[in-house]
Amino acid sequence: MASIVQAGEAVLRKMARPVPREKLGTVELQAVIDEMVATMRAAPGVGLAAPQIGLDWQLIVVEDDADHLESLEEEDRRERERTPLPLMAIVNPELEMVGSRQATFFEGCLSVSGWTALVTRALEVRVRGLTPRGESLDLTLSGWPARILQHEVDHLRGTLYVDRMHSRSFSRTELAQQAWKDRPVGDVARQLGIVLP
Repeated sequence: MASIVQAGEAVLRKMARPVPREKLGTVELQAVIDEMVATMRAAPGVGLAAPQIGLDWQLIVVEDDADHLESLEEEDRRERERTPLPLMAIVNPELEMVGSRQATFFEGCLSVSGWTALVTRALEVRVRGLTPRGESLDLTLSGWPARILQHEVDHLRGTLYVDRMHSRSFSRTELAQQAWKDRPVGDVARQLGIVLP
């Protein structure tokens, strides 16, 4: 398991390099992926990008399984369009927003530990890239899985959620949960003086 790099480290703020073709299908690449998955699960989190373990490669792992979903009320799952996202590693992902629909929810990051803020993101995305073995991958995702992909691909571009957040909502995670748990995002935004798109 690797240590998760925290905000302030340069690797989180630069453009990651494409994974070289000669690394595809190698034991070395699989070892990195296995370490990322173990680190993500132990944190626990639903996604991790290679820069978060100090490696400037365009590589992400994502997973939002039943265990994560069980901790949410049915209404929360429905409002966030949070559906299971099976474990996958994506090499050299390219992301494209699909349509104009957006949603705003609280978001956190393993590299900005202990903090959260409201972030507006596209509700549907298309991701193209490669599997670890070098096969083409082309997926369209919506709802919470689309948010996870946007967050992780941002890491590969040197972008953190704090660059996209509604800054008036930035808060310690436990304080935000106490103050805003079970409150509709629109109500939270109005109370904080945030105009949502």
